[in-house]
Amino acid sequence: MTNEELKNEIIRLKKEKNAVILGHYYQIDEIQALSDYVGDSLALAQEAQRTDAPIIVFCGVHFMAETAKILNPTRKVLLPDVEASCSLAESCTGEDLRRFKAEHPGHIVVSYVNCSAEVKAESDLICTSGNAEKLINALPADQKIIFAPDKNLGGYINRQTGREMVLWNGVCTVHDALEAESILKLKQQNPDAPVIAHPECNSAVLAVSEFIGSTKAMLNYVAKSEGKRFIVATESGILYEMRKNNPDKEFIAVPSGESCACTDCSYMKLNTLEKLYRCLRDEQPEIQLDAEMIERARRPIVRMLDMSRELGIIK
Repeated sequence: MTNEELKNEIIRLKKEKNAVILGHYYQIDEIQALSDYVGDSLALAQEAQRTDAPIIVFCGVHFMAETAKILNPTRKVLLPDVEASCSLAESCTGEDLRRFKAEHPGHIVVSYVNCSAEVKAESDLICTSGNAEKLINALPADQKIIFAPDKNLGGYINRQTGREMVLWNGVCTVHDALEAESILKLKQQNPDAPVIAHPECNSAVLAVSEFIGSTKAMLNYVAKSEGKRFIVATESGILYEMRKNNPDKEFIAVPSGESCACTDCSYMKLNTLEKLYRCLRDEQPEIQLDAEMIERARRPIVRMLDMSRELGIIK
């Protein structure tokens, strides 16, 4: 089938099966355009809770679909490509974290949402890149904390809050590969363009950035800014939403190296129109989690949501 035929079939199957398609900001443009909701992983999982769709198709990576299943245990949650993983999630298993906790008695575990259900189940609190700083600040000053699995985000939060959290040694390979040197070259060539970066980037990149924030925060910054040009240090998929919402503005992606002008997450790009079509047609691959895992992984997510409401981060 042609791409146009695939799109028409996806729309037909979605309606026929009363399914909802959730697309992460880092998906290919065509999938974002077909999605009922586009956002970051947690916002999409929460969006699924607000619908009555019996089938949730999560166009993202495995841990994101798991989070949707944890928050929607009675729904069928599908992932177009079961091999769509994440370097952060792969860097830390539940067993790894249990051993690490044993080496650091008296510490609670705050885990970035970019982790597996097993790691969530071993955690006391989940956070996102958008709420991490406020959640950490809300914890008692003398509370010892392990932060997993992203050392770059954890290091940024340590610097912002003055904490000394113990950091798990994991990174998003896409964000970590971005180099401050490349950004400074772009800045020389485009002095009017502010650098906006995701806190998963390394500390050198963050040090030369004018704005640091989550994907949603970056989108909001661009929308509200009077500037017309921006240097963007994050995964390239976000450019689709930025350009769609700001057609009069220019976005310059930071290259991931001298030989590549792209910042694509290869895992995110595993999802294609053909795989999305087959996924809806066959209702496979399906995310399966046992009831005990769902309950254990759900608790720290619910704690995050409750704290976020108390702090006025979400309503």
